[in-house]
Amino acid sequence: MTTPALTARPGGRILVDQLIAHGVDQVFCVPGESYLAVLDALHDADITVTVCRQEGGAAMMAEAQGKLTGRPGICFVTRAPGATNASAGVHIAQQDSTPMILFVGQIERGMREREAFQEIDYRAAFGPLAKWATEIDDVTRLPETISRAFHVATSGRPGPVVIALPEDMLVEMASVADVPHYAPVQPAPSAADIAALRERLAHAKAPLAILGGSTWTAESAASFMRFAQAAALPVAVSFRRQMLCPASHPNFVGDLGLGANPQLLQAVREADLILMVGGRFSEVPSQAYTLLDVPVPRQALVHVHPDPEELNRVYRATQAINAGAAPFVQALAGVDAQALAMPGRQDRVQALHASYLAWSDTARIASPGRLNMAGVMGWLNENLPADAVLCNGAGNYATWLHRFYRFPQYGTQLAPTSGSMGYGVPAAIGAQRLDPNRTVVAFAGDGCFLMHGQEFATAVQYDLPIIVVVVDNGMLGTIRMHQERHYPGRVSATDLRNPDFVAYAQAFGGYGERVETTDAFGPAFTRARASGRPAILHCLLDAEALTPAASLSQIRDQALRAKG
Repeated sequence: MTTPALTARPGGRILVDQLIAHGVDQVFCVPGESYLAVLDALHDADITVTVCRQEGGAAMMAEAQGKLTGRPGICFVTRAPGATNASAGVHIAQQDSTPMILFVGQIERGMREREAFQEIDYRAAFGPLAKWATEIDDVTRLPETISRAFHVATSGRPGPVVIALPEDMLVEMASVADVPHYAPVQPAPSAADIAALRERLAHAKAPLAILGGSTWTAESAASFMRFAQAAALPVAVSFRRQMLCPASHPNFVGDLGLGANPQLLQAVREADLILMVGGRFSEVPSQAYTLLDVPVPRQALVHVHPDPEELNRVYRATQAINAGAAPFVQALAGVDAQALAMPGRQDRVQALHASYLAWSDTARIASPGRLNMAGVMGWLNENLPADAVLCNGAGNYATWLHRFYRFPQYGTQLAPTSGSMGYGVPAAIGAQRLDPNRTVVAFAGDGCFLMHGQEFATAVQYDLPIIVVVVDNGMLGTIRMHQERHYPGRVSATDLRNPDFVAYAQAFGGYGERVETTDAFGPAFTRARASGRPAILHCLLDAEALTPAASLSQIRDQALRAKG
């Protein structure tokens, strides 16, 4: 049997053909002359191209798709300023363990090390930020390198890959074969691992599971909750991983994020066994590394993680299991969960779930001003479809969303565990690009929105009916909160003078409406959704309503009293 002759193709075409071979159907980009050959190849490819307004937004859109699908989000940017603009999205993908591939145009190979126009050493620049950073010199190695990139991005602990593309390499001709579709590799637990865990769960009087990370599927998340219910195992989720467990599930006990329920924190401290699946339990969920002692926790700790280098890195586990979340849950299917439910554990589950429901009860919070964000979340809980996607960036406004919105199912949350501002709007666009008919809502503070608010133009250009809730309190609220705690009354560099966000939306061709009271929010949201256009709801929040737990004045007064 003879092998058919290969047709010579330019590097740009070879690259795009590899994307198709690996199942890519969408890419995000800000175009640049450094990769014109790729743009030309995309012209004839069956790939949807979203042209963005800034590289940071483009990278965040790709990261959001990676987070929702488990497949690498794809982004193309040009060299130097384009690449550095995109770095925030790469950092999000790294800290959130999201599969993503960023392609960067590069100078011609013969100009290296002369500080040519927009020259950067991308291995050096992105090495600390990405799971792998490389540059392709040889056009014949495009299939090999891109195949490796997909495997690196999706296997073990997922993460971002950065690939630099010398401009002259992309126009060289080569006769090479395409590489078949990638197959992610996730480690699975051994039978001995599961047997040892079963014994620990069978003898634990106060166990607690904490779910996190990114190697989940809708099926594995649902399967774990069935196991937890049968085993009388309470389940918490890590910071901004609330979509891993429906809030309505009787075994769900809350999230370990910023401003977490004190009763949940106490339950972690009092647990005799912590089953941590998928997550790293880093600074925020661990409450600044205080819930579990470092390096040896007081509680027995079973840590399940796909990266062996993460196991025992911070916490010396009682039992370390090198496994992805989905393979781990699949292995649990052979365990008789009901036989593990010790007497008294179900009462603890019910008490912790009741505590979560009380903590997230919107009727219990009456914040200063005419617009109550807890009331807004209450309306959304009652009126959003179960598959609506809620997105946010960073800021105090997000504490209302995370505490009071009850995420109903898997795949409904896009939020950066890295705490990156400006994420909400690009993430919403990435989600809406996957399904134009799905309800997608982005929350952003006034400071957060203007980090990537220009991507509202991208939503308008592609008729993506995202709804952006801009929570405007005229300041950078999180920094102001910390400022008042440490330097009460000495306001510096945190006040903002904002535009008319309704006029902003209308100038781009979207729908805009001003919201000043809690009662006005629901009708305004309904009109925004009915418009069928990208929309901004400009919500005026009293500056005193700084957190659900305390007003600005209360935070300042408490700090002043502490200083004497």
